[in-house]
Amino acid sequence: MPDVRPTVLLYDWDNTLVDGWAGITAALNAVFTAFDKPLWRVEDTRNRVRVSLRESFPVMFGDAWWRARDLFYATLTEQHLDHIQPMPGAAEALAAGNAWPQGVVSNKDGGFLRREVAHLGWSDHFGPLIGAGDAPIDKPDPAPIFLALQQLGRAPDPSVWYLGDTALDMQAARAAGVTAVLVGDAAHDGGVARAAPHRHFTSAYSLADELRAFT
Repeated sequence: MPDVRPTVLLYDWDNTLVDGWAGITAALNAVFTAFDKPLWRVEDTRNRVRVSLRESFPVMFGDAWWRARDLFYATLTEQHLDHIQPMPGAAEALAAGNAWPQGVVSNKDGGFLRREVAHLGWSDHFGPLIGAGDAPIDKPDPAPIFLALQQLGRAPDPSVWYLGDTALDMQAARAAGVTAVLVGDAAHDGGVARAAPHRHFTSAYSLADELRAFT
């Protein structure tokens, strides 16, 4: 796909715009403790968490996945805002991106996503805030991207950039027919080659520089 000037910017959330892995890890470890499973380090969470909870927990916990889900969300509710912080350069990228409609499409539960956006004072940057459970199917299915574009009154095309940090994000973007933009080196997910993005920025700082150059 040739380079295309963006008309819409849609972002993944965790590890693209924010670092909230400590809170997610603490919530997972509360569940693992209750189910007598080995605990994870933050690095384990960063390397293993890809799909949404409604896809991963039935595999991990079988018929008791709903009990694991409730414990996870109860723990996360207590402390996720204490751990969330912007990724380096994210604030600069969002400020530069204000020249276009922006939104978030994440596999984090939609309620948690919207509370974190508000907590960081970023609500004015975004139109749609689509999290896990808001569309009929979560990423890597393109349905959440389509839902965000529907809310913006836009059709998917290469001028829509979907920006994320994993191969799954790039898969969702390609399935939606939009430009797949990798931010970072994806070292936690097999590297840039595995992600196979249409465009690649080494950091949110370099993304911000590119967006400013367009305006």
